[in-house]
Amino acid sequence: MSRKYLLITPCRDEADYIQNTIDSVAEQSVLPTKWIIVDDGSTDDTPALLAAAQKKHTFIEVIRREDRGGRAVGPGVVDAFYAGLETEDLSEYDYLCKLDGDLILPHRYFGLLMERFEKDPYLGSFSGKIYTLHEGKLINEKLGDENAVGAAKFIRTKCFEDIGGFVRQVGWDGIDGHMCRLKGWITYSDDAPDIRITHLRMMGSSQNNIWTGRKRWGMGKYFMGSALYYVLAVSFYRIFQKPFLIGGIGIFLGYMEALLGGQPRMDDPIYLRHFRNYELKSLLSGKRRALDSYNKSIRDNFSPPDERSVAP
Repeated sequence: MSRKYLLITPCRDEADYIQNTIDSVAEQSVLPTKWIIVDDGSTDDTPALLAAAQKKHTFIEVIRREDRGGRAVGPGVVDAFYAGLETEDLSEYDYLCKLDGDLILPHRYFGLLMERFEKDPYLGSFSGKIYTLHEGKLINEKLGDENAVGAAKFIRTKCFEDIGGFVRQVGWDGIDGHMCRLKGWITYSDDAPDIRITHLRMMGSSQNNIWTGRKRWGMGKYFMGSALYYVLAVSFYRIFQKPFLIGGIGIFLGYMEALLGGQPRMDDPIYLRHFRNYELKSLLSGKRRALDSYNKSIRDNFSPPDERSVAP
């Protein structure tokens, strides 16, 4: 079975972390067919590190973008991702992965992921769980099971095309998972020890600080269509997770700022009906049961993806 996979890493000012990611990818049991690293205007030593990596590893290609004055997460990251993707013919690859530049992956990470895909034709997107390295300890970031993590989004190319790719907005890495289920694909993340990902800084802290990151998280929940009651529940839950208190407050304030400011949000009525039903079911029965219920429904009501044609 073919195992051609394309990695795309948008990065900016990652000199403190990127070499760890390069080394862990270079040591994979199944190497990427190609790895495009998009340097989104770095002003530190990142370009020099990337030049050395490109010279050493034939599967690495570096694309340099002009400095636009600062780190732009969310839509900026997806724009940089597409700057890399647009240079490739996606039909030449079986899988696609958006990979952050501040991660360390287990030696067999991509090989084990592809084993999961080979065993399950319904699996569209998948990842391991994220553990943050903090003061020498690995801390579970406590992300839900319902999506592949945004930092290492591994997806079948057929599924990527079927859902229309990634939305260029904060919340893209949640929207894609719900679009997968809407289209009859299964997506989730798993906490199996041999596919745990080490994150070298706390999630959401790459732009300014963790407060900015949590407010951005709330803005993303607004854009993707979350109901206010659901965001209240998420914010309360996150109060008791690191960073204690400010994490939950930041999410709620970010959502409310977007709501009161009349910011744009997803307006596809079919997607919104599906998404809000999923949120409600998650609150009433728990995320795990909701996910299991939707996965069962997909297998019961959709033909295997190999027997379908990609929607136009």
